[in-house]
Amino acid sequence: MSTSSTNLYNKTGIQLPKGACVVIVRTEWNAEAIDKLQAGCIKVLEENGIHYKIVTVPGAFEIAFCVKTFWDAHKYKDDKPHAFIALGCVVRGGTPHFDYVCKAVTDSVVQLNLQMSVPTIFGILTVDNQQQIDERTGGIHGHKGEEAAITAMKMIALKYSFSSTEKAGGL
Repeated sequence: MSTSSTNLYNKTGIQLPKGACVVIVRTEWNAEAIDKLQAGCIKVLEENGIHYKIVTVPGAFEIAFCVKTFWDAHKYKDDKPHAFIALGCVVRGGTPHFDYVCKAVTDSVVQLNLQMSVPTIFGILTVDNQQQIDERTGGIHGHKGEEAAITAMKMIALKYSFSSTEKAGGL
């Protein structure tokens, strides 16, 4: 991807590098909820002319491995991503498994953000039931898939603004 000074102004008005690309890493688990999150991401990305790729992993626990491995395989290529969006849904059950998975996934996304030079957006629902999924995929709590895509665009623009400012003699 080019990081030339030619910028893409999209419907949101967020300034992005030309050829910005986002990789969506989604889970197979809880596919119905993930399909809705993914549809929201794609809607926003397409409306704003952002290229995207989708990679599927079995569950939320595997997201971090996929993001890191994908980045390592593409970070020196022209088609490297400018951001990742992690989409998953962990539903509370009757065992402590929920707590372990949620903590591990949250911690791993934090680590990705500290170790890699591109952001990983946390688009993982951690819910108690189907009603909470519905409320977060177009219900009273908005659409977390759309929000994740907007966040990715904002973080790409933020990172790009740092390099643009440095090249222009600022900071």
